[in-house]
Amino acid sequence: MYVCSCFGITEAQVKQHAENGACTPRQIASACKAGTDCGGCVRRIQALLGRGACPRRELIDQRAPALVSLDDAA
Repeated sequence: MYVCSCFGITEAQVKQHAENGACTPRQIASACKAGTDCGGCVRRIQALLGRGACPRRELIDQRAPALVSLDDAA
């Protein structure tokens, strides 16, 4: 089934990009352009991504800083 009609991206392709590390609709867009034209598929992409394991998302959920300053790392 197509998720993005503008670029002909299927659910299977979105899921494959997610398995390859794309955790957000923006990362899916970077991988295959889905969601970058009319935007009508962004909610469907969000639903497909769900709340699965994503290292960045886990940091956000824990309210941990995504970036550490060089002063803190030393």
